[in-house]
Amino acid sequence: MTTMGIDPAQLSDDDLVRELRQLHVTRSDTFFHGSDDALSMHTSRTNELESEYLRRFPEREIDPQRLREGARRRS
Repeated sequence: MTTMGIDPAQLSDDDLVRELRQLHVTRSDTFFHGSDDALSMHTSRTNELESEYLRRFPEREIDPQRLREGARRRS
């Protein structure tokens, strides 16, 4: 079920990435200043798009510094 916008499965890879980047840019503003409904819709749409991205790219590049072991080395 799509909460808003185009079904993520129908987006091109480039459009999917662009939509995800835009949602991440607007997240803080929505969280701190949006209505409960706006935050709920933002969260739902983000989950839809992130799930689609992970479905398409299960072998996405993982930055070793973003893993626990990498974080421990930075400490």
